[in-house]
Amino acid sequence: MKARKRFGQHFLTDPHVLREIVRVVRPKAHDQLLEIGPGHGALTEHLAGTSARYLVVEIDRDLIHKLRARFTDVEVINADVLKVDFAEIWNERPWRIVGNLPYNITTPLMLRLLAEKAHIEDMHFMVQKELAQRLAATPGTKAWGRLTVLMQYHCAIDALFDVAPESFTPPPKVNSCVVRIQPRAETLPLTDPSKLDRVLRTAFSARRKRLANALADLDLPWDELAVDANARPDQLTVEEFVTLANAMEK
Repeated sequence: MKARKRFGQHFLTDPHVLREIVRVVRPKAHDQLLEIGPGHGALTEHLAGTSARYLVVEIDRDLIHKLRARFTDVEVINADVLKVDFAEIWNERPWRIVGNLPYNITTPLMLRLLAEKAHIEDMHFMVQKELAQRLAATPGTKAWGRLTVLMQYHCAIDALFDVAPESFTPPPKVNSCVVRIQPRAETLPLTDPSKLDRVLRTAFSARRKRLANALADLDLPWDELAVDANARPDQLTVEEFVTLANAMEK
């Protein structure tokens, strides 16, 4: 298995891990599954045929003809998933997304998929363990940050199980983790998402400061807010950050 460094390829080959991914995904006959980065089709082999529709997006054109020849009932798209026009894929039914993601595209891809969450039932991704810890972090921990709050505002997130480097060819230099990301049916009322993004960027750029000092430029009415101005940014909950964003709007 020749891996291309520019695509960040680390092919998952461990049969135990592949079976475990299928177990946590639990595909159903009526599902629509979208796999990102199938590579040589190790996970595809386990999931193709389990659902009503199976579609894969693979950037490496040298793998496309192999995938199409091996999986005749799978729809194969040769494209960069960060540039795919999802409007050409989505239909009236929700999609379930799976993938062993290259580490260098994981964060931008997740942020892009947040904008498409109305079409997504859930996502199961293999990601770097450090990122999984950030996504599933709790307030007051080192891993709690801007990405954590944004993702947890929109989605429920679970770190399911760790995967060792030896499960891949070639082995990465870090441990990995499979995460489940499920868009929330309802989110906290937020008048302007751009305000939440500004609060988060400003707060976590000074995460060790007292909150009132970190957000001094935003001129927030602290006396009217049920948020501790003396707390550090990394101690606030998602709900409290939303409160600050809505206060900015006012």
